[in-house]
Amino acid sequence: MALWRGSACAGFLALAVGCVFLLEPELPGSALRSLWSSLRLGPAPVSPGPLSPEGRLAAAWEALIVQPARRWRRVAVGVNACVDVVLSGVKLLQALGLSPGSGRDHAVLHSRSDLEEAFVYFMGKGAAAERFFSDKETFHDIAQTASEFPGAQHYVGGNAALIGQRFATNADLKVLLCGPIGPKLHELLDDNVFVPPESLQEVDEFHLILEYLAGEEWGPFKAPHANRFIFSHDLSNGAMNMLEVFVSSLEEFQPDLVVLSGLHMMEGQSKELQRKRLLEVVTSISDIPTGIPIHLELASMTNRELMSSIVHQQVFPAVTSLGLNEQELLFLSQSASGPHASLSSWDGIPDVGMVSDILFWILKEHGRSKSRSSDLTRIHFHTLVYHILATVDGHWANQLAAVAAGARVAGTQACATETIDASRVSLRAPQEFMTSHSESGSKIVLNPNKPVMEWRREGVTFHFTPVLVCKDPIRTVGLGDAISAEGLFYSEALPD
Repeated sequence: MALWRGSACAGFLALAVGCVFLLEPELPGSALRSLWSSLRLGPAPVSPGPLSPEGRLAAAWEALIVQPARRWRRVAVGVNACVDVVLSGVKLLQALGLSPGSGRDHAVLHSRSDLEEAFVYFMGKGAAAERFFSDKETFHDIAQTASEFPGAQHYVGGNAALIGQRFATNADLKVLLCGPIGPKLHELLDDNVFVPPESLQEVDEFHLILEYLAGEEWGPFKAPHANRFIFSHDLSNGAMNMLEVFVSSLEEFQPDLVVLSGLHMMEGQSKELQRKRLLEVVTSISDIPTGIPIHLELASMTNRELMSSIVHQQVFPAVTSLGLNEQELLFLSQSASGPHASLSSWDGIPDVGMVSDILFWILKEHGRSKSRSSDLTRIHFHTLVYHILATVDGHWANQLAAVAAGARVAGTQACATETIDASRVSLRAPQEFMTSHSESGSKIVLNPNKPVMEWRREGVTFHFTPVLVCKDPIRTVGLGDAISAEGLFYSEALPD
């Protein structure tokens, strides 16, 4: 009987200490181990996943991510769409008989040599990039080799199509997609995506996605991060051929949110055609009924004149929301003489204070104000290790949930999991940072238990959250589009 009582007592104490582990995750591990040892219950148990910084952060997100009071019902997305052929960049270039050279960026690719130089240039930085390949026959030969390469995979591609696919995962949301959609792409699209007949064409547009892993080496180049290099000879998307079809479809579809992308594809066009098409874009946007929010998703660009025109020729004032990454943000600032424009490139993780300064400048110089006729009130910025949502006060709700949802999908989609697996992700965001370098910003310290930090600056509110970065990503393509779509899904545009 005494032996039974002793065992029962030990079991009860073990249960009690286990409860302490679960209910007091903030209690130092040394204190818990000391308590366990003093009770002579054997070796202390290993802390479960939720007690890790990654586990606590993921759990905190779940509590913060709530549906907005007023949800979107119908979303129209256009106008770039294609088939992505995804494969190892190094293996494809080796199969093409290429060797790593010095590494150099090219605004437009004209040859296999240009492709090799641009690929290793960005691989060495671990940065994403997208380029136009000017030679049709050479591109066709490379595309055929890539498409038939062992392990090559075919996916829905193009910012608009990828954003539409992400929205389509919500069964109660109706999604319209306009773009150059061939038979293979139509087959790959979610059944919940409606494609107007005018968008269908006989031949697909193919984009080649050359991926590389973190730490992957080729010659003297070593990738610090997993990422991808994208290139294509895409004339349909380049001329935004489906823009008019897209706008004409809106009257019948009656969306309450419009998402536009594909402006970067015009880089392969002549300056004259770019200028003409951009004016037509502005005219088309102005035909969209007032009161319907318009989100513009940017992508990798190298033409400063085109970017400057997008900023200044009424495109920015005509849209309500922007989505972009660190490369696009810095290039935008350089093209339009914004803050920190003298910086040639980011040195590792983009400085939060600098990013915040540029976001603030965009909204102050090109966003809505009492003295300016502009609809721009929201920017969703994403980089590998953190995201920021910046909004002009009084126009958007539920942004805390929106930024958290965008960061959550970055972790789940990269790892190809339904929920965040704390053992497969890592917290790499800066542990502390300044909110500005243009003025006396405040210092913020990261807290996994309160993962969304908020600060304000002259009528603009910033929501910051770290990203739980997938250690061994399954696929990096389309993360930015999924992030923007998820952030929009959880956002609520307030009526004027």
